[in-house]
Amino acid sequence: MPTGLTGDAGWQIGVSRTLPHPPEELWRLVTSARGTALWLGEGVHPLGGPGTRYGTADGTTGEVRSHRPGSRLRLTRRPPGRAGDTVLQVTVSPAPHGAVLRFHQERLADAAERERQRAHWAAVIDALERLGPGA
Repeated sequence: MPTGLTGDAGWQIGVSRTLPHPPEELWRLVTSARGTALWLGEGVHPLGGPGTRYGTADGTTGEVRSHRPGSRLRLTRRPPGRAGDTVLQVTVSPAPHGAVLRFHQERLADAAERERQRAHWAAVIDALERLGPGA
């Protein structure tokens, strides 16, 4: 089986990085209006609890599946023109000298979408790192 292809979740990608911020500060950044706009899209803040549907300014839609404040969000995500949902999980976990920020997305269409999303999530982490926890 090719890298990134699973039997149950289809194509998936995970991108993570340790950032030099305490976990609680990083979580606040990720779930702030500016942070959410970077990774989910403009127009969604705050995200509600499980079962809450959302829509972004660019037409992306989805539903919050689980929300553990301070550590994890799991939601569906469907950009305009995409036939089905992907599942996205955003986590923050403690690490020596900071916290690990991870984006994991599954149910991608193919290897090409997997590579596009790898680049996308890496760029999102770069942008969040530049924004910093004081945002």
